[in-house]
Order: sequence, then structure tokens, then C-alpha cells
Amino acid sequence: MGKTGQGLATLAHHLAATGEPHQLLPARQQMAFTLGFHIVLVPFGVALTTLMLIANYRGLRRGDDDALLLAQRWSKVAAVLFAVGAISGTVLSFELGILWPGLMGRYGAAFGFPFAIEGLFFFLEAIFVSLYIYGWNRMSPWAHFLTGVPVPLASLGGTAAVIAANSWMNRPEGVTVRDGQVVAVRPVDVFFNGAFWYEMLHMFLAAYIVAGFAVAGVYAVGLLRGRDTRYHRLGFHIGFVCAAVLVPAQFIVGDTIARYVFQAEPAKFAAIELLPTTGRHVPETLGGILLDGRVRYGLRIPEVASVLAGFRPSTEIKGLEAVPPQARPSDAAVSTVHLAFDIMVGLSCVLLALGMWFAWLRWRRHPLVRQRWFLRCCALSGPAALACLWSGWVVTEVGRQPWTVVGLLFTKDAVTRQGDIWPFFGAVVVIYAAVGTGALVVLHAMKRRWQAEGDTAVDVPYGPGTHAGHAERGRGTES
Repeated sequence: MGKTGQGLATLAHHLAATGEPHQLLPARQQMAFTLGFHIVLVPFGVALTTLMLIANYRGLRRGDDDALLLAQRWSKVAAVLFAVGAISGTVLSFELGILWPGLMGRYGAAFGFPFAIEGLFFFLEAIFVSLYIYGWNRMSPWAHFLTGVPVPLASLGGTAAVIAANSWMNRPEGVTVRDGQVVAVRPVDVFFNGAFWYEMLHMFLAAYIVAGFAVAGVYAVGLLRGRDTRYHRLGFHIGFVCAAVLVPAQFIVGDTIARYVFQAEPAKFAAIELLPTTGRHVPETLGGILLDGRVRYGLRIPEVASVLAGFRPSTEIKGLEAVPPQARPSDAAVSTVHLAFDIMVGLSCVLLALGMWFAWLRWRRHPLVRQRWFLRCCALSGPAALACLWSGWVVTEVGRQPWTVVGLLFTKDAVTRQGDIWPFFGAVVVIYAAVGTGALVVLHAMKRRWQAEGDTAVDVPYGPGTHAGHAERGRGTES
């Protein structure tokens, strides 16, 4: 037996000794991988389509051909990403039944309700995406614009439904359980559970921040490469302003959520704060990990955690010791949650500073193209915002462990007990790699074609030559 086989055998023996089925690790890894892939696409369904409509509206109201061109091209990008999202989302749906029969078998009557709602919104989104793409050459200007309005609304509704399912796992409400089985369901209470509005607003703002900075980063790269046209400046401004103005709001929402978690999910809050023991005057720990129940390597700022939790240094915060041993997360899980939270907050501070830098440049009326370091930072803002999104989901998902449904179902009891999941996981990785690579190839081909066409190819009845703004193409400063 090779080293890999010996390692897997040792791991299986360890899991058996701790009462965990050997399918648990690969099932969690596969779910993390597929969710991490799919979550990248969600902001573009919700927010890129909104940016598309903003550009479309500006083009119609102001006679702006550059805005119309942006809207047309962004709609094609959104269509590609929608197709990829449909594939990855479908796989996720099958995984819930295949990998987690304990969850679906016991609580499918409640957990499945939001997904039924999500399916309805998905079909609406698909219909109106098709109408909007098809209508560029075939409909009157405002009729065509109106076909696009339901797209981000449907995407937002579908996202809300998925958030409802996830938040229900953190705060299960609306069900009557007897002998481990659901005997009554109150659908409205399931959907609008106690954690729904916090998670939904947090994800809604995150979607616009990620998509806005990603779009701005694309045009920042173009400006750095010498494409100083009004088309590129307008594309940058629409994306960047949308994202930057929402970052302060996200800080307020995040701070509110942190205090909600402090009250409703003390184990998760203890993991966020890397707090093994209950205490008052609790310091804020930056970095660090938990080893053998002790905090190592972190930088502590006295009393800040207590102040943030309860607005006074004497606020008591429950530590991990207050959690029953069978429901206590592992040191590795605690460290992962804590570091993910630090990454999320740290990068959010960087994005906030970037927005303030932009405001200062606008106030001083500095030409954007000459601010090379600012544009370089903007080029990295999209990946930074995506890292924030990933980190936030790690805090939410890993912070719930060892529960799948908090207080009702342990993760080890939800996972399948059949077969070997590792080959299945490997096949999923190959499929997702092929789909992701295909999407990148298509987007790259579209980019090359658009660069060859230049900034004047708006193929719509209300396009070039029909507006006064066309004569100004490529000239002037974007307002």
C-alpha cells in the first residue's frame, strides 16, 4: 500500500474512532467546493444585470451610445454566466439528496420549501434573460429595456430563497418535530426565520460589491493598458461607484449581524473571537489559531471584543467551554472561522479605503488615467471582494459545525452512509473544471472580438448615429 493509501486508511480509522462516518470528510469537501464555485456566479446574476440596466437606462435617457454598448456587452456576459450557474446550481441540488439524505429525509418538508420557491424564480429569470438578449435587434427601446427589469428581480428572489434555506439551518423555525421527524410545517415561518433578514441583506450588499468591483477592475486594466476612452471610463465608473457606496452600508449591516450572532449563536461568536473560555473585558484577537484549546500567535487588542459585542468592556462573552462537548466545534474549525472572519473584515477595510481614495481623487479632479497606483489597486479589487464573499460563507457554514441544522441535526448524522464519495468528488471536480474553463474560453473570445470591433459597434435600432452623444465618443471627461 502506498503512502496515499496508508494516509486514507489512517484517516478512516480516526473518523471511525470518533464516531464519524468515513463519508463525512469527502462529502463536506465536495459541498464546499461546489458551493464555492457556484457562489462566484451569484453576484453577477443579481448585480451585473442591474449594472446592465443602469447602462441601458442611461443610454436611452441621455442618448449615450457608450452606455448602450456597455449594456449590450454586459448582457452577453451575464447570459454566459447564467448558463454556467444553471449547471453548477443543478449539481448542488442533486448533491443535497445524494450526500445528505439525513437532512432531506428528516427535514426535507421544511428545508425543501425555499428551494421550490427558488425553482420558480430560476425559470422566470431564464425567460426574461432570453427575451432581453433576443430583443436587442427586434424591439422598441423602452419595451426592450422593460424586458430586462425582471432579470435582477428574479435573481434576487432566487437568491433570497436559497438564503432562506441556509438561514433556517442556523435558526430552525416554523417546524414541529416529534421523535426526530417533522410533523408540521409553517412555510412562512420557515422562509422568514429569525436569521433570514440579516443574511439576506448581507448577501444582497455583497453581491453588488463583488460585481461592481469586478466590473471596475476589468476597465481599470483597460485604462492601465492605454485604452483611455470614454467607453472604458464609463464602464469603470458605473461598476466602481455602485460597489464603493455600498461598502460603508455593509460595515453597518455586518456590525449588526455580529451582535445578532453574539445573542443567538454563542458558539459561532466564540469561534469568531477565538475565545476558549467565558469572560469579561475580552480582547479582540487578530490572527492566531486555536491549538489544544489555547490561543496561539494572535495579536490581542484589550477589551475591544466586549465593547463591540455589548458596547461596554464588562460585557460577558461565552467561550467554547460553555458549549456541550458533543456540540463543540474542533480547534481546526474554530481557527478556520476566526481567520476567515479576519480576512473578510480586513479586506473590507481595504475596499473602504479604496472608495475613500476615489472620492478624494474626484474631489481634487485628478484625471483617472494618470492615477496608476489607484488603477492597479482597482484591478485587484474584484478578487479582493470575492475573497470577502468566500470568507463570509466560510464563517457562516463552518461556524455552524458540528451541526447541519443547529440544535436538531448533527452533520455526521446528515451525511450518507453508502459507498465511497472520493471518486464521485473527483468526477465533480473534473466536470466543474471543464465547465469553468469553457466559460473562460468563451468570455476571452468575446473580449478579443470586442477589442477588434472597438467601441462603436452597438447593433441595435436605437444605436450609433441616433443620438447627439455619438459625436462626443472617445472625447471629454465622464461626469
